[in-house]
Amino acid sequence: MSRASRGPRLWPALSLPGTVWLIAFFAVPFYAVAAIAFGLTDPLFRSPIPVWNPLQWQFDHLLGALQRSLSGDLRPVFVRTFVYVGAALALCIAIGYPVAYYVARLAGRRRGLLLALILAPWWINYLTRMLAWVNLLQPDGYVNRVLQSTPFVSQPVDWLGGNPYTVVVALAYGYLPFFIVPLFATLDRIDGRLLEASRDLGIGTVGTFWHVTLPLSRQGLLTASAITLLPMFGDYYTNTLVSGSPSTTMVGNQIEFYLLQTQQKGIGAALVLILSALLMVLMAYYLVQTQRASREAA
Repeated sequence: MSRASRGPRLWPALSLPGTVWLIAFFAVPFYAVAAIAFGLTDPLFRSPIPVWNPLQWQFDHLLGALQRSLSGDLRPVFVRTFVYVGAALALCIAIGYPVAYYVARLAGRRRGLLLALILAPWWINYLTRMLAWVNLLQPDGYVNRVLQSTPFVSQPVDWLGGNPYTVVVALAYGYLPFFIVPLFATLDRIDGRLLEASRDLGIGTVGTFWHVTLPLSRQGLLTASAITLLPMFGDYYTNTLVSGSPSTTMVGNQIEFYLLQTQQKGIGAALVLILSALLMVLMAYYLVQTQRASREAA
């Protein structure tokens, strides 16, 4: 068989394992969730009855969840989720952009060491890192000890009793490496000659950043934001570990509650679909912007 005839068959064969993986671990489970969301409820035991035929789907669970999300008891949960995720993303930008810029443009020989330190949290289980924060933020933890050693704090701060700032900081801490790495890759690819030309024209360091570096890193910033935002919206274990209070409940906590702790699994499955639809809108915006940037670059 010639090399030309092998080509059309080789690449589809190489993509087959990934396709099977997506079907088995994404498409099938997602369809099962949809079957429950559009299914029925046993009138006696209140347990869900999945409906696998799309022609027989019912929309009571979805409509009920939508009504509660738009104007009912779940509306504050969705608003709170957007506020927490937005604040955590802003914190990631404020911390992650300077770090990524320094490592990509100014670190020199220390770049490898700094990259290793940025990636070091990935070597430790996420839950383990969050539990370390729980120990630090306890009433007798090191954070309160340091604060009480200052003249500004006399009593331990209740960081773990439903404090929204704790949830935001924990989310930002947990996903910060996901933000820094793609942004670093973009900043590292910027041609240094463009920056030198800008400075030679008398624009200055600050002007060069605003007019050259920041526009050229916009796509990387968008990619880093998308990679960070998408898992944040569905996160429930971070809130559970550092707060566990109904006053800080996010959408992920409600999904976990309905699917694992109640018989109303149809509501939980409907919330999964609603959250997935919101994330698909964000993902579509990211893909459109990426496609537009590719056309402009070409």
